[in-house]
Amino acid sequence: MSSDNSVKGMQDVLPPDVYIWQRVEAAAREVFGVCGFQEIRTPILEYTGIFSRSIGDTSDIVEKEMYSFQDKGGRSVTMRPEGTASVVRSFVQHNLSRSLVPPQKFFYMGPMFRYERPQKGRLRQFYQIGVEAFGIEGPEMDAEVISMLMRFLGRLGLGRLSLEINSIGCPECRPSFREALVNFFRPRAGELCPDCQRRLEQNPLRVLDCKVTRCRELRNGAPSVTGSLCQGCVDHFEGLKAALGRLELRFSVTPEMVRGLDYYTRTTFEVTTTELGAQSAVAAGGRYDRLVREFGGPETPAVGFALGMERLVALISGSAGPEAPRPDVFIASMGTEASAEALALAGALRDGGFWVELGYGASSLKSQMRRADRLGARYAVVIGEDELRSGAFSWKDMDGDSEGTLGAEALLEFLKKNPGRS
Repeated sequence: MSSDNSVKGMQDVLPPDVYIWQRVEAAAREVFGVCGFQEIRTPILEYTGIFSRSIGDTSDIVEKEMYSFQDKGGRSVTMRPEGTASVVRSFVQHNLSRSLVPPQKFFYMGPMFRYERPQKGRLRQFYQIGVEAFGIEGPEMDAEVISMLMRFLGRLGLGRLSLEINSIGCPECRPSFREALVNFFRPRAGELCPDCQRRLEQNPLRVLDCKVTRCRELRNGAPSVTGSLCQGCVDHFEGLKAALGRLELRFSVTPEMVRGLDYYTRTTFEVTTTELGAQSAVAAGGRYDRLVREFGGPETPAVGFALGMERLVALISGSAGPEAPRPDVFIASMGTEASAEALALAGALRDGGFWVELGYGASSLKSQMRRADRLGARYAVVIGEDELRSGAFSWKDMDGDSEGTLGAEALLEFLKKNPGRS
């Protein structure tokens, strides 16, 4: 590939798609904001240990996908592959458990980086929106976060989504499940992929998350994590299901869903769709009650989720996404003096909050009006010799038949009262 092109797996976001991105981001800020979540922005570059410690050395992300390199000081740094570890690092570093009133609730938006085979909905530079809530151990916070996620997706007009939940236990009950998994897979170890053969000894839960077809087939009949839960985890999971029921959120329990990151405890969840082919997950998350402590902070329960912007945009585009924005006014001018007047009028209208495009007087009135039509301008304003003499500008509603003449101030007031058809 030519060095003049973008790096493989890293794409430009151009109009009209960028308008969908802006709509998604605006909806996230609105929905998360009314739920008390505040924006946090973390660096793209972190020390590698931030991710290897939290995500897990045996995860595909750490083993195969991270963009890591030595900086000029000889330190290993990594372009963030996910957002939670960075937020937890920031939470601990800035002592937010003490400086903010609990629960401490954050959201973030930004690029993540993983070196994997590019495909639809999965790029090497991809964008995530994520949410992290700290300080509440009870299942009501899990339910609030899940409810907020579903409200956000609903705000975007997305339907035909499925909510799947599970509990993967805690340090008290996980060892018995781990032992049951090892006993189940050990007689079949020779048929597992090389990665899973290693995972079976280091972290057998990873076998349940493998995407290799043969490994997926060998999972049939494997022990269910829900059968190994301690009473505390059972009560927490039952509380979550009851809370989701009170919120009238439909869900299914998926015992084999363990998620691919080491830091999860108890609740895990995914929102899936059948409209994206093999990449069915729209959003995913769970609880990670130990991670703050592992980063050197106090014991702090936490829960969160992340979703991929590219997949959301693909879903919205596939369901007749929003109309691209269009200029409010197009000003066509004829001649040097008229062009200068058009520039001044454009400034006044822009100060009033209107999107104005100019014809610049460099072509015929007919060609300028064709350009106004191609841009989809709501109104066209014409400035020629007659308009310069009278001080009143000709205007036309491009969506209808109305037209007239108005001075600059009157035109501004008219536009405020008649913003055009959406």
